[in-house]
Amino acid sequence: MPPVILAFIPSPHTGTIDLGPLTIHMYGLMLLLAIAAAIWLTGVRWTRRGGDWDLVLKVAVWGVAAGIVGARAYHDVTNWSEVSSPKWKGIFAVWEGGLGVWGGILLGSLVGAVIVRREGARVRDFMDAVAPGLLLAQGIGRWGNWWNQELYGKPTDQPWGVKIDFEHRVSGYEDHATFQPTFLFEFIYDVIGVGLLHLLDRRFRFRPPALFALYVSYYTAGRFVEELLRIDPAHHFLGLRLNAWVSIVVFCISTAFFVWWQFLRGGEHEPRRPRPRRREPEGPAMAIPKGRVRHSR
Repeated sequence: MPPVILAFIPSPHTGTIDLGPLTIHMYGLMLLLAIAAAIWLTGVRWTRRGGDWDLVLKVAVWGVAAGIVGARAYHDVTNWSEVSSPKWKGIFAVWEGGLGVWGGILLGSLVGAVIVRREGARVRDFMDAVAPGLLLAQGIGRWGNWWNQELYGKPTDQPWGVKIDFEHRVSGYEDHATFQPTFLFEFIYDVIGVGLLHLLDRRFRFRPPALFALYVSYYTAGRFVEELLRIDPAHHFLGLRLNAWVSIVVFCISTAFFVWWQFLRGGEHEPRRPRPRRREPEGPAMAIPKGRVRHSR
């Protein structure tokens, strides 16, 4: 019997896995994997710069919590009509999807910066250390959209199209079965970006947080293209989706900042200054009178 070759990418029929009495929401699991990957990569980069894991873990605890709150808040504000009923419960239902990356990065970065500053490290140094990890987390997190069969692109009959079950198809596209897998496009784009950021960081001497600005510019450029493909409900302004406009504005700001900070701003390159290591207090030295040196037996 000849092998069966699929002309599309299949989708899981459910976004959960039942393990006896335990139900695992795969969207949430992808989010946890994304967070773990970001923490690991950031820790590796920070410790290579002379920092320590203690600061990375502190930032992760508070920054991740704030990021999830900010991401959900952005989604609820910009897509209130999509929040499941009852509203008081639906605003917290992150396992159903709906995390706006803009709100997550903004609030998570602000809270993380407060923690870094309180610990005595320079915020701009940590921003450059965390940039590739954030991009990696965003790519991994997109697989949650595949499990939920959401946020896909326009219909396509190409072999890379993702098959969407009828109940998950956007209104007006019920007659189409396969769509552009924007989750896969972003994952590939983000992983490539992680490699590029590492390569550029090795080859060139950036003034922190220039690498973070590059990360923002890189992501928003790809996100703009992705928004042109997506067909899920969204607010529009002058013919473009709201998130496409956000991408344009943030790209212009981050790129202008990078050019000014790296090339036009006066002053010499400042050395990277990671958080100084805490030294344990030393007790008073014990004085030994002359002529009374003890020999061990």
